[in-house]
Amino acid sequence: MKRNYIYQLLVLLTLTVSSCSLDKDPLDAYSDVTEGVNEEGEKVVFKDRAAVESHLRTIYNQMRDRQEHWYLDQLLIAESHSDNAYAGTTGAEVVPFETNGIEGSNSVVERDWNRFLEDVARANLLIVNVDSVQDNSLTSALRAQYKAEAKIFRAMIMFDMVRLWGDIPIVTTVAGDITAESIEDVYDDYFPDQKPEKEVYQQIEKDLLEAIPAAPSNDSQNKTKFTKSVAKALLAKVYAEKPLRDYAKVVQYVDDLTADGFALEADFTNLFGVVEGSADAKVRNSKESILEAQFFAGNGNWVTWMFGRDLSNYNSNFTWAKWITPSRDLISAFNRENDQIRFGESVVYYAASWSNYYPAANYPFMYKTRSAYSNIIKFRYADLLLLKAEALIMRDAPDLAGAASIIDRIRERVKLPRLSSAVKGNKDAMLNAYLTERRLELAFEGQRWFDLVRLNKVESVMNAVYAKDSGRKAQVYQFNENSYRMPIPQAVIDQNPEGIKQNLGY
Repeated sequence: MKRNYIYQLLVLLTLTVSSCSLDKDPLDAYSDVTEGVNEEGEKVVFKDRAAVESHLRTIYNQMRDRQEHWYLDQLLIAESHSDNAYAGTTGAEVVPFETNGIEGSNSVVERDWNRFLEDVARANLLIVNVDSVQDNSLTSALRAQYKAEAKIFRAMIMFDMVRLWGDIPIVTTVAGDITAESIEDVYDDYFPDQKPEKEVYQQIEKDLLEAIPAAPSNDSQNKTKFTKSVAKALLAKVYAEKPLRDYAKVVQYVDDLTADGFALEADFTNLFGVVEGSADAKVRNSKESILEAQFFAGNGNWVTWMFGRDLSNYNSNFTWAKWITPSRDLISAFNRENDQIRFGESVVYYAASWSNYYPAANYPFMYKTRSAYSNIIKFRYADLLLLKAEALIMRDAPDLAGAASIIDRIRERVKLPRLSSAVKGNKDAMLNAYLTERRLELAFEGQRWFDLVRLNKVESVMNAVYAKDSGRKAQVYQFNENSYRMPIPQAVIDQNPEGIKQNLGY
């Protein structure tokens, strides 16, 4: 089978070469791998420091310019594939996330897989080649820093991937140019085999631990950088997951974030609010934000109009059904807690021209990304602080009082009463209270599905919600032990049937 694909690539290569003029100065020649040649005629990826820094900006720009896979689709999976939201639209590729009818042919899943690996390739290009750049102004300290930033980015992408698919390729090299002579040797680099989930987590851990010494420190005025603190936040998340679970390290790295200066914003509305009249972000670089993408007039995000109204341009793109419609079950959860502050920051009602899930005259929308100038927060301190509470509850010697103290801090910020003594004294009750708190605090931030997966709650929560939430579309498949992973895109399997196997249940 592999030979067939090598043959197909050879045919493509032949057609490409035959259709291109070769009458070019080789000094101007570029490929997917090399930037050109140096004065000695050797191929180089980066000619100088400026080229390295340009590529690093390209990596950072993925956070700003390519919002589909790391944000929009993550919300579709974490919110609409959980009990927090409906799909919102009637699109054939989107509805299966609500109904649990996802298949390997789903175009959203395929888009995400491919774009995540493109991100990894961008990081690898810098990591592998920065040390060979011949430019004395690129000091050893700068090389180490840039490599650390790229490793944090790579670790973040691989973490997003492994939580979705489990066994995935571990790609830490750069594939060479494809020629008729090299194609068989480089084939595996272009179509890498998947590795066991635990090995992927170990690579993520390795990247982050290696990155911390040289990565930039947290900058309270710029939360858009891949810093030591971002690496620590990721490590806390990694150690909470099953393959490398270590609750002591979760506590350690969350405490390190506290020492780095992160804290809860006193006013919850600072996190997602906008300035009345201008729709500019109310606060950027808040003390709670660990990593965020920022957008400004003339360079706004586009993803806002996928969720509802864009407050910076109120009537634009509001003629079609939006993604991530808040579910009745989530709205009921807010109401049970009388959680008015977080509800008001999470859900907004408008009159719409469609009635897919609610009457058009009073239709709810996800509200945490409400303007083209809204920040998109990837990691924030409340998420990590609550993860510490989870570690205190779930470790071998539970500290329920310590966990309750954290949850009470989160609740007090939004004017809710502390947990009762009865809840604080019972581990099961504390775990339920904790999950409710994360659900309400982090609604529409891409956490809910992964919380259910991490704590083995998928079957119990999701198989029950279809009966109690009258607005949900009919369930296609029951959730079971195979539902914790997404299907591998069928096109990826077709390209490498020997090295990529479909997840069980699909």
